[in-house]
Amino acid sequence: MSDPTEANGTAGTAGAGEAAQSAADGGAGERRVRVVLVDDHRMFRTGVQAEIGQTAETGVEVVGEAADVDQAVTVITATRPEVVLLDVHLPGGGGVEVLRRCAPLMSDTERPVRFLALSVSDAAEDVIGVIRGGARGYVTKTITGTDLVNSVFRVQEGDAVFSPRLAGFVLDAFASTDAPPVDEDLDRLTQREREVLRLIARGYAYKEIAKQLYISVKTVESHVSAVLRKLQLSNRHELTRWATARRLV
Repeated sequence: MSDPTEANGTAGTAGAGEAAQSAADGGAGERRVRVVLVDDHRMFRTGVQAEIGQTAETGVEVVGEAADVDQAVTVITATRPEVVLLDVHLPGGGGVEVLRRCAPLMSDTERPVRFLALSVSDAAEDVIGVIRGGARGYVTKTITGTDLVNSVFRVQEGDAVFSPRLAGFVLDAFASTDAPPVDEDLDRLTQREREVLRLIARGYAYKEIAKQLYISVKTVESHVSAVLRKLQLSNRHELTRWATARRLV
């Protein structure tokens, strides 16, 4: 495992001033939260660590970090943090895949591991995907350190936390009678597999997909094979028809 002093995270909620005052008054000595940071950009993790990782001041103890899905699952399982700051786009399947593989930890009634999603994206697919996967909130990377600390403690307590500009969108998305139904077939695919699926359906060659996603041609072939197997399709032509019918192209 990498050095746990590297970090990533985010938050955005009301009450940040109270959190800062609590820490200034010595409140951090009374409240503590163990956190794992998951983000594939080391510089970002380092910056977040500098913002929130001073345990004596913030009450946040960074117990681990990870840069991809496999590392994240390993570190989270080993350390059992109270909160995971989770990037949405990760090598190996994205934040949704981490949530899927950590589902038993989230449902543990005695020591639940809770997730707060972190991303530069405010796309509906990203937000709804991780919330459906079990994350307790979704905040953007424009968050301040003080708001991040406050949000981490709120998630630890079981609250739902969203960046202000996303909160209304999330409520509308789940309340709307026009919201798209859950596609169980699509949910079987990881985030990376969905990306490859869309590019295949748009007519991209394997080499073009590899270049665009910064992966090898062999990895593209592996993802395509996995997609065909999970969707029970025979070739890329059937895959294209499947994606077109669902307006994914």
